[in-house]
Amino acid sequence: MSATVAAALKKAAVYILGDEKKRGKLVTAVLSAAVGLLLLLCAPAVMLSSLGEVGEEAQVPELHLNAYDIYSSLDSESRQRLDDIRSAGNDIANAMDEKGVKVHTIKAQLIYMSYFDEVQNFYAESYANLFAAAPNDSDLINAINSTYGLEIDYDEFIRTYTCVMNSTLNPYMFNDAGSKNCTDLAAWAENAFISGWGYKSGAVGERDETDRIRYADNAGLMLGYLNYSPTDKAFGSDYSTLVYTEQGSLDTMPEVAGVGLFDGSQHGIYVGNGEVVFSSADCGYVTKEVVSNGSWTSWCTYEGIEYPQEVTDAIESLNENSSSEN
Repeated sequence: MSATVAAALKKAAVYILGDEKKRGKLVTAVLSAAVGLLLLLCAPAVMLSSLGEVGEEAQVPELHLNAYDIYSSLDSESRQRLDDIRSAGNDIANAMDEKGVKVHTIKAQLIYMSYFDEVQNFYAESYANLFAAAPNDSDLINAINSTYGLEIDYDEFIRTYTCVMNSTLNPYMFNDAGSKNCTDLAAWAENAFISGWGYKSGAVGERDETDRIRYADNAGLMLGYLNYSPTDKAFGSDYSTLVYTEQGSLDTMPEVAGVGLFDGSQHGIYVGNGEVVFSSADCGYVTKEVVSNGSWTSWCTYEGIEYPQEVTDAIESLNENSSSEN
């Protein structure tokens, strides 16, 4: 594992991971020299080969100290450093929200904490502007390197980012955490793809503590969103079966992220820009493809998901056309 990736993982663990119990354990690891332990705590098994060699016999010791105990035991200089990191993270979160790109908050915090040690005169607002302007992650990294005189390796960053994202469910992805809506369903699907979720029958997005990776089967990708509470940060069991309604052929589909796609056997979530995300048993993970490259034949809606007027109008139009033909 490269020194940069190790540093990125250690710094990211201080602030990013939202689960308080897990955060306490990770802070313990951050303040130790055991990079291998940190990897086992936060890296999915499929990433270990690219992040570094960790023997199968390695054991994760039980960690009993919480974050407050660790913080209290630090010297004043170390406390100040953690306070500065936390403060900068909050500033970044606020700026990302103001620029309308809050879904990328963890990404922005991770990059800052991993690579900005020597950057002077940092302003969260101008930093957030780069995320609002970049069309993709590759252009984003190029823009950050150019603006701040850095040399962030894109592939290395993506590996680290995937590791961190797989360890948590991005709390910033929800547009309306109080409802189940198609916009957030699309964000959920994108998050699963970015985070490197695997395919496992019966799974809905929980993290397997043996494999250290999240899984969802094809229907489970949607059921996970329906059952997940952003407030409680936990999966419920209100929905056990995916109930859907095929609405029409693809040429009648409204351009709305979050509507479902169907090919007669598997479902996908349209995420905009002509792309669909789905959990594939064939390849063994959540993947993304251009809709026209797949075998998708119809679009559908799901019980429990709220859709905008544009979708309602499309359904009404299809129903009217069907009635006039009969």
